[in-house]
Amino acid sequence: MSTVPRVAEVLARVVGPGTPIAFSAYDGSSAGHPEPVTRVRVDDPRALNHLATAPGELGLARAYVAGYLDFDGDTYSTLALLAGEHIGALGWGERLRVLRALGPRVLRPVAPPPEEAHPGLWWGLRHSLGRDSRAISHHYDVSNRFYEWVLGPSMAYTCAVFPSPGASLEAAQEEKVDLVCRKLDLQPGQRLLDVGCGWGTMVRHAARHYGVRALGVTLSRQQAEWGQKAIAGDGLTDRAEIRHSDYRHVGESGFDAISSIGLTEHIGARNLDGYASFLAGRLRPEGRLLNHCITRPTAAAPARHTGGFINRYVFPDGELEGIGTIVAAIQNAGLEIRHEENLREHYTRTCAAWSANLDAHWDEAVAEVGQGRARVWRLYLAGSSLGFEQRRIELHQVLATRTVGGRAGMPERPDFTRRRSP
Repeated sequence: MSTVPRVAEVLARVVGPGTPIAFSAYDGSSAGHPEPVTRVRVDDPRALNHLATAPGELGLARAYVAGYLDFDGDTYSTLALLAGEHIGALGWGERLRVLRALGPRVLRPVAPPPEEAHPGLWWGLRHSLGRDSRAISHHYDVSNRFYEWVLGPSMAYTCAVFPSPGASLEAAQEEKVDLVCRKLDLQPGQRLLDVGCGWGTMVRHAARHYGVRALGVTLSRQQAEWGQKAIAGDGLTDRAEIRHSDYRHVGESGFDAISSIGLTEHIGARNLDGYASFLAGRLRPEGRLLNHCITRPTAAAPARHTGGFINRYVFPDGELEGIGTIVAAIQNAGLEIRHEENLREHYTRTCAAWSANLDAHWDEAVAEVGQGRARVWRLYLAGSSLGFEQRRIELHQVLATRTVGGRAGMPERPDFTRRRSP
């Protein structure tokens, strides 16, 4: 009479004998590689329900966020080993054998963790003002204290630019915003608009070191409140402001420069042309636009929306486009592309540094935002670092000008290496 395989044995069969992962499960079973890099613990049978009933990464994420499944090794290494998507590669015969071994109970859906985006968030047209406001609030209006622990003193929640291999995260974030200032060629007395300004890192740096009058806008109320206090603390209220507002509500125009650092991901493909046209219309002749955003590695038609982990737990309604799509929208708005670069490897390091910050403040983070949300971030940051490393996502900066009569207002071959500190 044949024996029924136990849970750890079934999971080890799914990932294959060559993968250096060991498994242990609630039924007392252990199996897997004899010299594992990491161990996956299935502590609750409901983890199997999530794995069996949700597509791809979503099932793993739900089980992990809920605390039904855990990793004894570091999250990054575990995700790197699981990135081969072994379960999806199984033939239907093998899938049936796995289901028979685990039993029909695993096909019963289990309620997702409460950290998953509430159904009410999805009301309204995608990227309408109201729905965008709810989506931004879901991710950013969590806890400024939590973000201070994860992001560090800069409070910059976008890709840093590491000036040297040994540079700290703080030095790299300062280099990033200063690089944007140099590309925009900011001069004392000029007017800067920073859309999607976050906690105001760019606004404060440009006002302090380049002497500009800077306006930042963000849909996150908590970000705006934190940023305004920081501006007051820096003594910059005479030349810097952060508004709790949608960028589409900015009525001023004639800006010398516009920076968009990490906003395009929230715009949506159908709105890219309108976004670029709106910003172009706010620039003076020969003014500059710097667009900094995460992209997909191809400009081919985007895959159908799948409602995966990132969309449900991290960035509701987020959409990534290929850099060619973004460049086309900027050009269609009448702007001239003058410079472009991919900083993908820098984002790998940035996410790794944020992960280290989260681990260093893990107990405080759990007390502040709860175990589930802290787990969302641990999974999200490790997965993002891996995604940039493997070029499943990229980070591009595009510099454009409002060229008029052939005059772009910049040198033929600009040098962005010189720092300015008036």
